[in-house]
Amino acid sequence: MREQEREPGRAGDAVRGARVPLGIAEVHGPSMVPTLRHGDRLLVHYGARVRPGDVVVLRHPFQQDLLVVKRAVERRDGGWWVLGDNSFAGGDSTDYGTVPVELVLGRVRLRYRPRGAGGEAAQGALRSLFGLVSWVLSAARPVWADRSASSRLRAR
Repeated sequence: MREQEREPGRAGDAVRGARVPLGIAEVHGPSMVPTLRHGDRLLVHYGARVRPGDVVVLRHPFQQDLLVVKRAVERRDGGWWVLGDNSFAGGDSTDYGTVPVELVLGRVRLRYRPRGAGGEAAQGALRSLFGLVSWVLSAARPVWADRSASSRLRAR
């Protein structure tokens, strides 16, 4: 399943005349569960150096208007081998092979859950001070690279 279906608000926002290499992407689908969930928002650092284990945003090799979120497992001849954290979801290098380096756009730095994600119960909880504080403390999390992923996932 594809994780991102629309172009994120990407580099180009002016800050004192400079291009900001940060953008927001939205997760669609289950391929990165448990690291990312459907509906999560991602802070993407475009042009960042990618290392094995990083979660990255890339253009789909066969449908380049489609952006996907995967874990960069290892660098191979011709590009990156990328896999989803949910091996049952598919839609990664096991389907389309190595992804050329120029299609890897950036590295995910942070994920956050938008307010109200989770239905009416979550909305009601956000009305109270405790609910708001609870959301703030749980909504944003850094997305750490899983350096063990390259050796653990290489056997696929």
